[in-house]
Amino acid sequence: MSRYLLAVVFLILPFFSAADEVEVLHWWTSPGEKAAVEVMERQLNDKGLEWKDFGVEGGGGGKAMTVLKSRVISGNPPTAAQIRGKGIQEWASLGLLTAIDDVARQEEWDKKLPGLVSETLKFQGHYVAVPVNIHRNNWLWVNPEIFKKTGLELPETWNDVFRIAPQLKKAGYIPLAYGGEPWQASAIFESVLLATGGADFYRKTMVENDPEALTSKTMMETFETLAHIRTLFDDNSSRRSWDQATQLVIDGKAAMQLMGDWARGEFLLQDKQPGKDFLCIPAPGTQGAFVYNIDSFVMFNMPDEQQKKAQQTLASLLMNPAFQKEFNQKRGGIPALDLSEGQEVDICARKSRRDFNSSMEQGTLVPSTTHGMAAGERVQNVVSEVVSQFINDPGADPAKAVKQLSLAIQTIR
Repeated sequence: MSRYLLAVVFLILPFFSAADEVEVLHWWTSPGEKAAVEVMERQLNDKGLEWKDFGVEGGGGGKAMTVLKSRVISGNPPTAAQIRGKGIQEWASLGLLTAIDDVARQEEWDKKLPGLVSETLKFQGHYVAVPVNIHRNNWLWVNPEIFKKTGLELPETWNDVFRIAPQLKKAGYIPLAYGGEPWQASAIFESVLLATGGADFYRKTMVENDPEALTSKTMMETFETLAHIRTLFDDNSSRRSWDQATQLVIDGKAAMQLMGDWARGEFLLQDKQPGKDFLCIPAPGTQGAFVYNIDSFVMFNMPDEQQKKAQQTLASLLMNPAFQKEFNQKRGGIPALDLSEGQEVDICARKSRRDFNSSMEQGTLVPSTTHGMAAGERVQNVVSEVVSQFINDPGADPAKAVKQLSLAIQTIR
């Protein structure tokens, strides 16, 4: 994305929109996600503003970012857009985002948000984004009925998974539900990387992009585990979205799925009870660690004063505790606000809050690579591309993949 091109075009082509209309770009299009968006729409309408939905299909958000760039270059950005992690600072550096410090100061965001969250939302000391939740990416979702029928124990390590996989297949079940999208492959990769090397190694590779760590024996072991994980998928795995993979677990066709806690929203939408109809346990080998992702919205510069007021209203709504609680019951995450433990609505959410707080204290909290929290968009895309090519190719060589990933990251750093 050319800074000069975006800045010039944005200045030349003004934005026109109804003053009381708020157009919001997002990529929440699965059934559970749509239910969460409806909460946003209803509560915004209650504020006297008209919600204009701009949903772009694609669970990882890649397509949404492509559409957003096109809109911005044409001088027609939405009122607000879902952007995460390092992407917030990248967009802010182009001078396209409006600061929302007035609302943040009036509502004391610095006191209400964990420092780790508020730092993600700021550019040069100014708030330019609003968080709606915190996601845990390293969850393993389990159909307990399958384990009851097969008499198998829940896995704690990947070796446990590999040991029980043949018995699951023999009983007619898919061991691990998966879709072939690049970001889904990357999501598995970051959990395996964390399990193999621990939090410090994860940061060394995905945050610092250390060349020695990227080509280390530990990274090699990570890709060797990924090669074994390929055997857990079914033949149709490359043809489904993440929520379709979740549905396999719900329907009792797959035993497990490694996915962020937005999967919880799909279970709850179908009246499945956590702890009874489905289980949430840490991804194999990642007990005591937490891969986090924060869903946030930025506000684009608008020439109309009423539009600016509408943006401030939206920002205030998104940071309302009652909204975040209701929204995340549908969405699957936990509120971004620094709420005490015990206020979450179900056992999975309570466990996520407890583990998030514990990981902050123990230094085992790591940013998601898949969702742009660990590094910028270019590194995020490189990891997804290399890992997905490897996982989706049964004959791919781990050693070559390690070299390819290291070279690709070092080339763009």
